Amino acid sequence: MSNTPHELAQEFPEHVGKMHELKVSNAHFAKLMDSYHDVNRAIHRAETEVEPVGDTQMETMRKQRMVLKDEIYGMLTKA
Repeated sequence: MSNTPHELAQEFPEHVGKMHELKVSNAHFAKLMDSYHDVNRAIHRAETEVEPVGDTQMETMRKQRMVLKDEIYGMLTKA
């Protein structure tokens, strides 16, 4: 179990500028980033036992984060 937050700027450092551009110009992208941030923070809180969750919920949140991250990356590489 990792307690390191998976912030998008750390995950995709080469796309930080493009992330900012898309966030201000594309409402769907901005919503994806907000959703990713929310689920990522929830996972971090659960991993550090600030707000513990069950194994099933943790797995669901991690899958959700992965789906969001994949969609964000897809949009970054197509932009």
